[in-house]
Amino acid sequence: MELSLSNSSSLRFPQNDFLPRHNRSTLGPFHTFSIKKLASKSISICRPLIWRRPPLVRLNAQTATESNASGDKHGDDDFIVEDVPHLTHFLPDLPSYTNPLKKSQAYAVVKKTFVSPEDMVAKEIIVQKDSPRGIHFRRAGPREKVFFTPEEVRACIVTCGGLCPGINTVIREIVCGLKNMYGVDDVLGIQGGYSGFYSKNTLNLTTKVVNDIHKRGGTFLQTSRGGHDTKKIVDNIQDRGINQVYIIGGDGTQKGAAAIYKEVEKRGIKVAVAGIPKTIDNDIAVIDKSFGFDTAVEEAQRAINAAHVEAESVQNGVGIVKLMGRYSGFIAMLATLGNRDVDCCLIPESPFYLEGPGGLYEYVEQQLKENRHVLIVLAEGAGQEYVAQSMQAFQEKDASGNRLLLDVGLWLTQQIKDHFTNERKMTINMKYIGKRNLYTSDPTYMIRAIPSNASDNIYCTLLAQSAVHGAMAGFTGFTVGPVNSRHAYIPINRVTETTNTVNMTGRMWARLLASTNQPSFVNHQTLRERVDKNTIDAINNMKINST
Repeated sequence: MELSLSNSSSLRFPQNDFLPRHNRSTLGPFHTFSIKKLASKSISICRPLIWRRPPLVRLNAQTATESNASGDKHGDDDFIVEDVPHLTHFLPDLPSYTNPLKKSQAYAVVKKTFVSPEDMVAKEIIVQKDSPRGIHFRRAGPREKVFFTPEEVRACIVTCGGLCPGINTVIREIVCGLKNMYGVDDVLGIQGGYSGFYSKNTLNLTTKVVNDIHKRGGTFLQTSRGGHDTKKIVDNIQDRGINQVYIIGGDGTQKGAAAIYKEVEKRGIKVAVAGIPKTIDNDIAVIDKSFGFDTAVEEAQRAINAAHVEAESVQNGVGIVKLMGRYSGFIAMLATLGNRDVDCCLIPESPFYLEGPGGLYEYVEQQLKENRHVLIVLAEGAGQEYVAQSMQAFQEKDASGNRLLLDVGLWLTQQIKDHFTNERKMTINMKYIGKRNLYTSDPTYMIRAIPSNASDNIYCTLLAQSAVHGAMAGFTGFTVGPVNSRHAYIPINRVTETTNTVNMTGRMWARLLASTNQPSFVNHQTLRERVDKNTIDAINNMKINST
């Protein structure tokens, strides 16, 4: 393979396998070089001296010329790689070692044990004939060379933010993966979230200690919101001799992980920082889905089924179920599609209105006349602008910066009851599952506190093992997750820069509308006029952040 340089400044790349196999040379800050392989393809790579952000790798003009000359219609397509940092980018003389998996009895049956440095995962797999190849991420998995010996590794695991099914499985599989695949014995558990680094004791995690924690809900290590102090955390990491940090949490937690990585890089210490994204709402961008989501959708069926039985057992029964979904309505949408008894699903992404033609009141009355009952599933973040307007309260936030949501379920229950009792002169029986008091339980808390199901257990295992492989291979400042069903290493900023939400013009939402026959609420011209503009602006300007 031939390497041609476009700049003569000096920066030595070490001999390791995180780059494609070619002749390494010296490069300066933000240099472009091309790799010619088999005289058919050329990739130009732009790398900064120290990676402040992931570089992009794209096909250059020379490749396009060569490909077009050979009759390749895709010669001018872009092949972009959003790569993740590596310890050797700021520690260039770091030695590498043979991966212990070469001698693993379990992996002896695998034809191709190690992931090739050239293996990439496409962000988009639905393409047109002449469309560009687009963005790719580095494929996750074990590498031939590692940058830690088992004896030198001191790893730690921390969990932050709200609860979610599967956290304990991820903890267990990180510990077991380090021990069983790489022979690492020294793993610490940081108790109580980020603040636990500098305010709490640690636990020594062994395979025996974590053996059955996957059967429990919650987090074995305890959790908290907020408490992130980058300097104190990295000071503690240095003082304890920790060189691998595994951080489990949502987008706010992952932003904290990125800050820890940057501070580690600034100090020039050998510490790999790996993030495992966690959010029960499935609102993490880029990845296919978040762990615990399948369990949440499955568990939500119990609450929906109970509400359906209550509603259909009385005359004019109205069942309302509030599920989790602060800014994304995936749980409510998938739980509705999986149940088929739901008549209406309301989510944060879809504004709705109550009165007038095509409004919710009209639809509820129609269902009561036809079926004598109606069942509504409601995401907790839906209709917040209406509740905020009526209650004049929308300023409070929790320790993570999340806007504290008002109980839209109670509000909607009262609105429907008042409308049909006072205006339509109808007697209705309200059955609300979501009210938090001594007599009824809130399914949002029931769902997130249970152990993960079999599907999520498998998923959590793959996430944990991918994170372990990445850290041992020297990658840092990354998060892991499936992209089009293939696990990849993703730059942290890619999963924190935006929130994954339900596509209101997509086919999945169309399937839900077809299933429930509910109004779409999109054709009401005066929808925005029904809500005070200042209230909408205040809601829109709130910090969107789930941890």
